[in-house]
Amino acid sequence: MKEIISEKEIFTGVDYSGQTLSDREFESCEFINCNFSKSNLSNSDFLNCKFMNCNFSMANFNNTGLKDVKFTDCKLMGIDFTRCNNFLLSFSFDKCYLNFSTFHRKKIKNTIFKDCSIKEVDFSETDLTASGFLNCDLARSIFNRTVLEKVDFRTAYNYSIDPELNRIKKAKFSQFGVAGLLDKYQISIE
Repeated sequence: MKEIISEKEIFTGVDYSGQTLSDREFESCEFINCNFSKSNLSNSDFLNCKFMNCNFSMANFNNTGLKDVKFTDCKLMGIDFTRCNNFLLSFSFDKCYLNFSTFHRKKIKNTIFKDCSIKEVDFSETDLTASGFLNCDLARSIFNRTVLEKVDFRTAYNYSIDPELNRIKKAKFSQFGVAGLLDKYQISIE
């Protein structure tokens, strides 16, 4: 069993870059202006935690538990979320950079992405049921055999989704975003 390192604590301006924070548990903690770039968070659990203006670029999330975690104004570039612990996996992203990350084959239903840069992210075979991409840039992100049922794309942009390769029943798209569903046909919409 993991030792509870911190409960209801606030960490401000801590530089964890390149450090190992494995086998730890943080419950109801807040991390503000912290640097986790290239840190090793393996086998740690974050329960009901908030991260604000933190940098996680290239951090290792091997078997990391993220349960009801909120990322705001964070940089999560190149993160392999496929390595996260699946048990109660849930998070939300607000004004975050998630470019070059992967969620391949993860079940992340009801996930909210708001005002995020989500460029070249792999969502192939991911279950995103009832999630929302609110004002998000999805340029060159991959949707292949992805469950997109009831997903809100109405304010998302730069996406390319093949309806024949993905489950999009009851997904929501704006009139202007429909072109992202027709990219493979290379037609001109005016």
